Amino acid sequence: MRFNHTLATSVVLVAGLAGSAVTVPADASAHHSDPAVVTTWNTIATRTIFTENATPVPVSTLYFGFVSIAVYDAVVAIEGRYRPYLRQPSVHGRASTEAAAATAAYRVLSHYFPASASNLASDYATSLSGIPDGSAKSRGQRVGEAAAASLIAARTNDGRGAPITLDVTPAPGVWRPTPELFAPMLAPWLGFVRPLALKSPTQVRLPGPDPITSKAYARDFAEVKAMGAAVGSSRTPEQTQTALFWNAPVPVQYNAALRDRTTSSGMDIVRTARAFALLNTGTADAVIGCWRAKYDYAYWRPITAIRLADTDGNPATAADPSWSPLVATPPYPEYVSGHACLTGAASETFSRLFGARSIDIDVSSSVTGTSRHYATAAALDAETKNARIWLGLHFRQAMDDGNRLGHRTSTWIATHEFLPVH
Repeated sequence: MRFNHTLATSVVLVAGLAGSAVTVPADASAHHSDPAVVTTWNTIATRTIFTENATPVPVSTLYFGFVSIAVYDAVVAIEGRYRPYLRQPSVHGRASTEAAAATAAYRVLSHYFPASASNLASDYATSLSGIPDGSAKSRGQRVGEAAAASLIAARTNDGRGAPITLDVTPAPGVWRPTPELFAPMLAPWLGFVRPLALKSPTQVRLPGPDPITSKAYARDFAEVKAMGAAVGSSRTPEQTQTALFWNAPVPVQYNAALRDRTTSSGMDIVRTARAFALLNTGTADAVIGCWRAKYDYAYWRPITAIRLADTDGNPATAADPSWSPLVATPPYPEYVSGHACLTGAASETFSRLFGARSIDIDVSSSVTGTSRHYATAAALDAETKNARIWLGLHFRQAMDDGNRLGHRTSTWIATHEFLPVH
């Protein structure tokens, strides 16, 4: 089904673990595997990716995706019920699903984040210490090794880190580095990376930003100018707190929310692994599509647009050379919003897992030190779209279009990947 199946399988063959389609041992149901291994290693992934290696938020989605896919493949190779993402070797005899999941996560994280090798080795030893020694444990480790090796092979030469730069001539409506750092675009290569599931970064089409001379642009301009200013804003104190709440690393927020939700709902190890694969594949591909749009449209940020409004040719806008947003503007173009793309993908995933009107997730923020409950996907979408405008970072169209891109991306993935075995 996917072009990299052959490549991944060749690696497994070399490792001496080759086989045909996945088979489920007759005694697979004799042991109920603990889903906590999946959430534990998701927590470890968060620490590794963010705390220890300071991976930029948009780039981090790729590595959350890699880990989640490898864990999912390791789990379903033993437990069955769902189709693997990459073809895996057959499992003959009883194998520990916990050992397989831990090994897959450990090997993927160790490969991409060698600076964390010591901490990861300690985590892995702790995971294995709770599993009885024997052939099932060893066999599970081999399954995890195979899942990690196939994922790593499949992602070789996928475009990460390619020497791509955004070179545009400053003009009205065109992005340029923003105060205070005036930094070049962060990770412009991200929009050219091979997606994890979509066929291309531009598969989900976008209408593009409003022309700067349009009435729609003037309306969005007025909203962010009034609501997103650091000084003299029309925001209420509650709106300011909402804006700051959503200025935390959003992949961390949604992964933590899903850990809590899968645990409280009593999902087994297969459904838990699949839930994280859906979330993190969807958010990764949504961000890839988002970054390609940022690169292709190269639309200016509110801080630039408001300070230079006297150059936009729109009689309904007025310049304010001293205007600044509530928080510093990140170093990449405005359209579409990465936060909206990522949230749309997460919101769609939560809807498919738990129901759009009953996602019932609790989200925490490291910025405000508070937590919030979201009963529905619509409530999550609406609040996050407002929040980025109230921070002074985006026009409304970038939020709406980005959120739709995220929803459509996760919808496509949920109907093409991680499907049940019929």
